[in-house]
Amino acid sequence: MINVLVTGSNGQLASCIKDIENQYSGLNFIYTDYLDLDICDLDQVSSFFKSNLEFHYCINCAAYTAVDKAEKEIQQAYSINAIGAKNLAKLCSENNTTLIHISTDFVFDGKSLLPYTEKDLETPLSVYGKSKLKGEEEIISTFNNYFILRTAWLYSEHGNNFMKTMLRLAETRNEISVVSDQIGTPTYAKDLAEVILKIIDSNNQNYGLFHYSNEGVASWFDFAKTIFQIFKIEIKTHAIKTSEYPTPAIRPAYSVLNKDKIKTTLKMETYNWQESLKKCMFNYKNLVK
Repeated sequence: MINVLVTGSNGQLASCIKDIENQYSGLNFIYTDYLDLDICDLDQVSSFFKSNLEFHYCINCAAYTAVDKAEKEIQQAYSINAIGAKNLAKLCSENNTTLIHISTDFVFDGKSLLPYTEKDLETPLSVYGKSKLKGEEEIISTFNNYFILRTAWLYSEHGNNFMKTMLRLAETRNEISVVSDQIGTPTYAKDLAEVILKIIDSNNQNYGLFHYSNEGVASWFDFAKTIFQIFKIEIKTHAIKTSEYPTPAIRPAYSVLNKDKIKTTLKMETYNWQESLKKCMFNYKNLVK
């Protein structure tokens, strides 16, 4: 039996892992949230590894993701996203545990005209992006047995995300304005969860940094319109510029990720974002029945 530690168990990605874990009978999952395991506390992480089963893998879903709040809560963002990642990498290295760490498209500044590859220079614009990049660097400098998966625009039937925000707003509004000049790829968290578990189940040892998102290109406006169309919600949707909706954190204007490396090196499939949104809609409707 392969023992898999999952941090951040209450988040949407860990929740998606829980949804599909029964498809992987050879894996034994141990889920923790910050009350069980504070990854920012090295002594606590060390004690947790010593007092539990031998962990073959650690999936780090724990993260500070409040992008705008991070501009003021700098220490907290770095504590979870950088120090937490460093602590896990240290204990994974000492215990021969493979670390699978989730990172973000926000490590880029969005000035590219082409999808970002793993070799492109990271120039994050926000505290959130900088703290996530620091976490990547801490892992890479600690040991070699890691998979860092950068993803983008995650949503699912679980947790807080753009899809669920749009559905909630549509319950009380007849029209809504959404930014149309930020371009990326909506990514169904369950698709990412499947990639992670396939890496483990296949005993893949092609360690390194990889990009993973769904396929296609969209603006937040496109994403919102498609959500309303798929859910058959009638609401007027207006396209606005980022300058009309200022936020404390600067977002990259373009953050499409190139997935060639994960498709060729790890042999992972990628799916069109609209088709994955339809899958999520089906699962969401079943969840809220």
